[in-house]
Amino acid sequence: QVTTENERYNASFSLGYTLDTHSISAQQLYIIDNEDESEIAISQSPAGSSTFSIAGDGVANRNHTFNYEERQLNITQFIGQHTFLDYMGIGADWQYTEAKATTDIPTNADFEFRDEYNTDGSYAGSQITGDDNRVIMSYTNMEERVKSYSGNLNLPLSFDSMDVEFKVGYDFSDRARIFNTSSFAINNSGGAGITINDGSDNALNNSGYLSDEFINNNAILVDFNEPTAPDADDYLAGQKVDAGYASFDVFYDQWLRISGGVRYEQFKQTSIGTSSLIFDQDDLNTFYDPEKIQAGSIVSDDWYPALSVTYVGADNYQVRAGYGETVVRPDFREVVPVTYFDPLTDIRTFGRTGLKSSPIKNYDLRYEYYGEAGNSFSVAAFYKDITAPIETVLNIGDEDYSASFINGETAEVYGIEAEWLQDLTFLSEGLFTSGNITLSDSEASIDPALAGTLTNPKKRMTGHSEYVVNLQLNYDSLDGMHSSSLVYNVFGERILAAGVASRDDAYEQPFHSLDLVYTFYPDFNSKVKFKVKNLLNEDQEVSQSDIIVRSKEVGMNFDISYSYEF
Repeated sequence: QVTTENERYNASFSLGYTLDTHSISAQQLYIIDNEDESEIAISQSPAGSSTFSIAGDGVANRNHTFNYEERQLNITQFIGQHTFLDYMGIGADWQYTEAKATTDIPTNADFEFRDEYNTDGSYAGSQITGDDNRVIMSYTNMEERVKSYSGNLNLPLSFDSMDVEFKVGYDFSDRARIFNTSSFAINNSGGAGITINDGSDNALNNSGYLSDEFINNNAILVDFNEPTAPDADDYLAGQKVDAGYASFDVFYDQWLRISGGVRYEQFKQTSIGTSSLIFDQDDLNTFYDPEKIQAGSIVSDDWYPALSVTYVGADNYQVRAGYGETVVRPDFREVVPVTYFDPLTDIRTFGRTGLKSSPIKNYDLRYEYYGEAGNSFSVAAFYKDITAPIETVLNIGDEDYSASFINGETAEVYGIEAEWLQDLTFLSEGLFTSGNITLSDSEASIDPALAGTLTNPKKRMTGHSEYVVNLQLNYDSLDGMHSSSLVYNVFGERILAAGVASRDDAYEQPFHSLDLVYTFYPDFNSKVKFKVKNLLNEDQEVSQSDIIVRSKEVGMNFDISYSYEF
């Protein structure tokens, strides 16, 4: 059971100047986003395990987790757009951006208990076992700065039966991050369990036991929980991307369009695991060893071409075939040997030094139809060929999940998708529907020599669903004062992480999401928005070998907001 409270503030400022076909503007954006989350979790062993279960031996693990997180984002941006009518209509645009993002977690506490239950399944009490890490308190600070600038030039040309546009551009970004965390552990060094609730109090109050008196009267040790060198829990990371491109767009006789180009990208990234326990030269040499820095660095440069051909039939349909190459690169925290909790899965995750980027070749064929009143429909077939895909691998014990990453050899994704927008005014004025459906399959192959104890070296890709459905029923009033949407989406069963040691892969189960959004516009400057999320009151579940091993109660979420623009 998770309870979350959010508070969000934002402020923006924009100033611009326009003269003929030239404009420049400056923008400032500041966001504060605070989140206070409490989580109550009760866990049992999977079927067949003798470690603990309520039905088997009347015990289960209980965790009370409290996390308060403060996030801030500050962005300064300058933008320019220029058209030189006296010089063949050459166009130019540019931007310069500086951003700073910070995350502070002054409170993160995880209390662990062993619950006891009566034979009828009713709660009988709780204790802390005679082990270390009965409570872990962590404090985290992260700061990231990004500087980027880019520019584009375009030259439009027109001939009797052909329009042509040439474009060139440059893009640069410089990104740096500092991540620091400190942790303290509460250890029951006496070796014997200590009862903290005899069943007479509500189990939700268990985490209030840790007082000065309790620590003094029991063999409780408060320990600074930093890893020992060469292990790390802090990291420094930097990244630079230098890129340039050239492209063309040819539209011939209103029926044939050919577009293409190539992008050259030079990528440099370094990430170093470090620690707050660096006290002497030996520690410094351990963490900043040249071989370790080299192992945590990625330096690459490559060309990424793209080409598409479009046949335009009459005024209401077109057929497009396309090919393109791109790359997916690992995030900072995925390539540093430190631990973090994945914000999407809540799974304790370990980065892996030496993780490679994943080049991708994309092929697609699309048919698009355009009807009256803005109605549209499209259907497409696609195929993706991936080299060195980044796969999530599960490490599991009876009591806790953790995950890491590995590069596969190859992977492929293929399927079809359909998308539509359809007016429903024959039912009611202002009513329309939109949506998309994707049906696909995938396969990832991992070298058995690298797979270790991986159960399935060949499997579907991590995070891939065989179907994804998004449906919307929308209404816009004729006077422009009201709008509403009923939004449904669902994804098929997908691998959360690959299983190890003959255990099956962990699958995130389908989540049927139904949301309602209503917006009222009292005037041109303000709006009131009301949202209800998860109307079906679905829970998030993870299964392994057809057994639910993780379950999270999402609950219904109600949100009301008012905004005013001036």
